[in-house]
Amino acid sequence: MVLLLWSTVFLMVACGVPTFARAQELPGDLHMEVALRVLSTAPLIDGHNDLPWRIRNHEPAPMDVRAYGVEGRMGGHTDIPRLREGRVGGQFWSVYVSIEFIEEGVASRTQLEQIEIALELFREYPEHFELARTAADVERIFEEGRIASMLGMEGGHVIENSLGTLRAFYELGARYMTLTHSASLDWAGSSEGSPANGLTEFGREVVREMNRLGMLVDLSHVSDATMSDALDVTQAPVIFSHSSARTLTKHHRNVPDSILNRLPANGGLIMIAFYPPFVSEGETAQLADVADHIDYVKTLIGVDHVGLGSDFDGIPVVAEGLEDVSKYPVLIAELSRRGWAESELRKLAGENVLRVMREAESVARRLKRESPPSAVRIEDMFGR
Repeated sequence: MVLLLWSTVFLMVACGVPTFARAQELPGDLHMEVALRVLSTAPLIDGHNDLPWRIRNHEPAPMDVRAYGVEGRMGGHTDIPRLREGRVGGQFWSVYVSIEFIEEGVASRTQLEQIEIALELFREYPEHFELARTAADVERIFEEGRIASMLGMEGGHVIENSLGTLRAFYELGARYMTLTHSASLDWAGSSEGSPANGLTEFGREVVREMNRLGMLVDLSHVSDATMSDALDVTQAPVIFSHSSARTLTKHHRNVPDSILNRLPANGGLIMIAFYPPFVSEGETAQLADVADHIDYVKTLIGVDHVGLGSDFDGIPVVAEGLEDVSKYPVLIAELSRRGWAESELRKLAGENVLRVMREAESVARRLKRESPPSAVRIEDMFGR
């Protein structure tokens, strides 16, 4: 036995393998192998990345996609080399517009500019990105080795109380809309306001029209009452594109169990954010804190209702271990280490998002057969 042991050690040293380091690293290597295998078979689809806003504000060339230089390693969280390293297969690019633009009277114009920045990114780098309008598009683009790119509008203020404007943005490629952002609207309550401020009747009509279009209803940033009201109205699954679990971290942007428990019946999905204040009660956060939130949702309501929504390039600080878009395999490996099966990891990575998209598309096909575009105006509904 001793001779066999020393023979094994001699063989490992002769091959240049540090014996004790190898013994410690092997389990981690196996879990990383699982992660990379998962991400080669299922697209990793992140729910929220603010690169277009970062490009808009990039000095010395604001709004200039080529000048930003995404093909090199940039100072933010996102660029092509790190997207590839992170095995990203699909991304909802946030085409965010600050609420301040409402006061300036240019919210819709700015929304068009943000959409154009994203579309220009795809046009400039077609070998890496393609606009995806459907779940089938996502699967095809991923199989071609590129990053399926969807547009997510962050804040319903950009439609300026007009369902016609909502429909126009859908035609340009927007596939989700976060009902509110940092302030309540005429028709929906924000998480920054009273938790009891929900949807007005016009807000309910917005949700119904989004269902008819096939645009995902995103409930990140909204009040608790708006979450509940939207779930009462919607006929399609909802998403939380970048939120976490309030039971673990008591932040108003997170989702209470009372709402999470309604997601299985709705078919919806919470995509866990990486922002430290959303995943840790302390001043900093670790990768393990993000994994804890993912584990919590899986235990509470099942693996079919959890995904990833980093908020990269929209957050000032990141969780240690999740510094940028290259780190997704590390997170998947950590969950493998915690006992997640490969089939569960594929659902987390992207299969859950694809299911939600397909179900929303199916609902839209039915509703379009049943009813024409809504002609409702908010002016007819004040006080209702």
